[in-house]
Amino acid sequence: MIQLLKEVGRGKRGARDLTYEESLRAAEQILTMEATPAQIGAFFIAERIKMESVEELEAFTVVCRKYASRTPVQRGIDCAGPYDGRKKTFMATFAVAFVLASAGLPVTLHGTSSLPPKWGVTLEDVIQASGIPLDRLSRDLALRAAERTGILYVQAEEWCPPLRKLRPIREELGMRTVLNTAEKLIDYSHSPYLAFGVYHNTVFDRLSRLLTNLEYRRSMIVQGAEGSEDLFIDRPTRTYLVERGEAQLQVIDPDVYGLETPVPEMEWTKEEQVRVTEEVLRGQGNLAFVHQVLLNAAVRLKLAEKTESIEQGLYTAKALLDSGEAWDRYTSWKNILLEKEFKVI
Repeated sequence: MIQLLKEVGRGKRGARDLTYEESLRAAEQILTMEATPAQIGAFFIAERIKMESVEELEAFTVVCRKYASRTPVQRGIDCAGPYDGRKKTFMATFAVAFVLASAGLPVTLHGTSSLPPKWGVTLEDVIQASGIPLDRLSRDLALRAAERTGILYVQAEEWCPPLRKLRPIREELGMRTVLNTAEKLIDYSHSPYLAFGVYHNTVFDRLSRLLTNLEYRRSMIVQGAEGSEDLFIDRPTRTYLVERGEAQLQVIDPDVYGLETPVPEMEWTKEEQVRVTEEVLRGQGNLAFVHQVLLNAAVRLKLAEKTESIEQGLYTAKALLDSGEAWDRYTSWKNILLEKEFKVI
């Protein structure tokens, strides 16, 4: 590990990217905690200064996958949002998941309790606030809910234990590390489709090459709300569609579909996230958030080849909200996780 540290930690001009084989060795030593906490922290900081290469990101993803529980329970779309959470925006992806599942597209969601650098409200916080006791959620129960409803929620630090062991180091550093990207690409259910959120468009090229190497059938990199996979509803969103080794810039403008809507300023606590999510799934609530769910669902349905156009996806998603099917899917999923009586969907 010391030799690898010397290569990435020589300073801005002297540091070099590790080869793929070297990156695998570094990732293995870090994920197994063979390296010391000081070495791990130094490596993360050096990589952050140097900026991770495609080979380094791929190696850490591959080793994370090696130590994770991965089950091909459903071959749908993986929605990969930031594990450091949200502070200023609606977490549309949670409501969107139930719309997609109602349309026959299985969804995998995953996350942890909050992490640096943002320390925001996470998907895990929101699910707990909805009444699901995640401290008692077994892997078997999560898989059962996925098989019956098409929604899989993965507690990343339970399904990939090295992430839990590395949390104290990440919390002490208080900054992004290579794991902030790798942990979102573990692909717990072998999904051929991926919606992946980023904060800066400067990473589009690197990530498109990474996703090509990881062999997703089709993936979309979204410069969305707070670095999430959620498209904006009050302005255009820059995205990259990655397919067959090629990446194409697509700017998705809600105004084109008659959906552009001003977003009200709100205090986004986990409780507020749940309240708005449930209102939208019941076909109620502020029009901005209803429109945001519709647009994101439509784009992901097209990405996963369930519809031929975004317009067709919008009709599909609206019908599922209006009919109550998305709400029924949500309540059935919750009831299974609460181990209550449920109806098979």
